[in-house]
Amino acid sequence: MPNPADTLTLADLQNWNRRDEAGNFLPSLAVLGHPVAHSVSPPMHNAALAELAKKHPALRDWQYFKFEIKPRELENALGIFLKNNFKGLNLTVPHKIVALDFVETASEEAQAVGAVNTLAAQAANGWDGFVTDPYGLKMVLANELEVNLAGKTAVVLGAGGAARSAVVHGLEARAAAIWVGNRTKDTLTGLLERLQPFDPGRKVRGFDALNPPVRDWPKDVVVINATTVGMKRHDPLPFDVKQLGHDARVFDMVYNREGPTKFVAAARAHGLRATDGLGMLVWQGAKSLSIWIQALEGIEIKPEAIAQTMMAAACAALGLPPRHA
Repeated sequence: MPNPADTLTLADLQNWNRRDEAGNFLPSLAVLGHPVAHSVSPPMHNAALAELAKKHPALRDWQYFKFEIKPRELENALGIFLKNNFKGLNLTVPHKIVALDFVETASEEAQAVGAVNTLAAQAANGWDGFVTDPYGLKMVLANELEVNLAGKTAVVLGAGGAARSAVVHGLEARAAAIWVGNRTKDTLTGLLERLQPFDPGRKVRGFDALNPPVRDWPKDVVVINATTVGMKRHDPLPFDVKQLGHDARVFDMVYNREGPTKFVAAARAHGLRATDGLGMLVWQGAKSLSIWIQALEGIEIKPEAIAQTMMAAACAALGLPPRHA
């Protein structure tokens, strides 16, 4: 039987042997990425599944794995996952955007973001696509920073898939204004053009990340780092927090095993409320699991019921002190 702690490959999928005594494939879940070895999604999801199976026996054979899938392998792999009775998949870098081309349906939110991070198997041998990142952002802002973007000004650093999710959440939450900063003008322009159909009030505007218009932002601005800057120890800060007033909030989508990221540490040293991306990972994962279970077993699971179990498992896997989801 495959081990959820192992980083599996397309070859492992092609030779999948996770079967019951009758020879049928057991229900499985997985995260796909390139790279993916660092992912703590398997311990998170398997901890939640073990807890849920106590009340819902239909889930006792479900198990979650991680697969290193290269971009050129994705389309072929998705078909094999279906044949091998994978009920759902999470997608991480670099698959979120391209996977839109391989799903049968995509939620309205996923279409707005232009990416999917959650696939649920259809009975008709296809995948339904969802994005749970905006939900994860909403929950971590509310629970860890005690802020709602309604009526607020949000500043999003970056213009990739993570930034799209942040902007879509800001629009859904009815933020007063959303500023998007990026160093590459063409990438920024492309993002703004894509979001125009979803932004009738023209709340989204761009700026050069090297020259932020700080004077145009209120003191209680919410700054969201949606870049990968900060994942490496020697990365520069994505933004100079000393330019912010003391009512500002800072959220860094990055997280690491050493504790607070450099951006979070700098914000806290400046007297700001700040947190990293581990909570967002947990909440988007809890939402994904609830989607799969509802769609395939008809069991309604609220993400709130499993988020703390997933957070505890994530902290243990990363060697971090316990924290609340």
